[in-house]
Amino acid sequence: MSLKKTYIFAFKSSIYITLFSLIIAFLAYYLFKSIDFYIIFILGFSVFIISFFIIQYRVEHFIYRRVKKIYADFSLLDSDKLQRKSITTNMETLTKSVQEFVEGKQIEIKNLTERDSFRRDFLGNVAHELKTPLFTVQGYILTLLEGAATDKEIRKKYLKRANKGVERLASIINDLDMIARLEIDGMKMNIEVFNILELVQNVFDLFEIKAKKRNITLRFDKVYEYPIYVKGDIERIEQVLINLIVNSIKYGKVGGCTTVSIDTYNENKFIVKIADDGEGIKKEHISRLFERFYRVDQSRSREQGGSGLGLSIVKHIIEAHNETILLKSTFGKGSEFSFTLEKTI
Repeated sequence: MSLKKTYIFAFKSSIYITLFSLIIAFLAYYLFKSIDFYIIFILGFSVFIISFFIIQYRVEHFIYRRVKKIYADFSLLDSDKLQRKSITTNMETLTKSVQEFVEGKQIEIKNLTERDSFRRDFLGNVAHELKTPLFTVQGYILTLLEGAATDKEIRKKYLKRANKGVERLASIINDLDMIARLEIDGMKMNIEVFNILELVQNVFDLFEIKAKKRNITLRFDKVYEYPIYVKGDIERIEQVLINLIVNSIKYGKVGGCTTVSIDTYNENKFIVKIADDGEGIKKEHISRLFERFYRVDQSRSREQGGSGLGLSIVKHIIEAHNETILLKSTFGKGSEFSFTLEKTI
């Protein structure tokens, strides 16, 4: 085991002091002939031992005071928690410890900065999403109060438009409430075995009319001869499929198609893929696509409707199942969202 560098320092320093003392002693011996040789030996050995411990103590005490001052200078550090035995006089170790502390604080500062930026963006997005339908509803109601209510046709038209604004507000608030509950309390899963093919077909039937309005075909990638049974919360997985398939209809190519496929992911899981042949997503947007209220195209997304929270909810539901959600997209060619589900035994 190698000695601490501080001991080597003290050892060498003690030797120097001892040699110096011996030189003085020998000079006194030759000059005055009054000191016995064994006394010189005892004197040298005593000087060495005393010097070693004094130097070791002084060096440790010196560094301890300096490091304690560093702790006192940092408001994030509590100098009262600093223990003397935790201080090393090995300067390389000390430098490494300080460097690790600095790097740790830099990571904390970066994370706090990112969180603060996310918080500001989130609050701004919430305010904007709520403000748009709120002002719309307010505008129609004020118009009716100012006299337009007497015209039956205008009254009916404006009330319908105001109702759409209220529905959008309710959608945003419901989605926000769901995300808040997911993040605070988690999600209680009602795990059961179900046929994923049947569930996908139900969602296809549900949005067949919506897809026809844009001449988009909803289909499987092939004919599945046998049911595919998976484990999960059927209502939550249906919500995932609804959000992803509705998105593929909204942003898919007019006259295109949405294709769902179920493949083996590994020996324990299937992977469900929802692919469209729409405009795709640019690379710079992919990493942020599951953030709340994040929109690739602000104007077009709001024209299509929705709360802007659908993909964030999808991510929370899949992660609550301890599963994985993936995204592949080529700008100009289309996108593919996929998620894993546990196989039945």
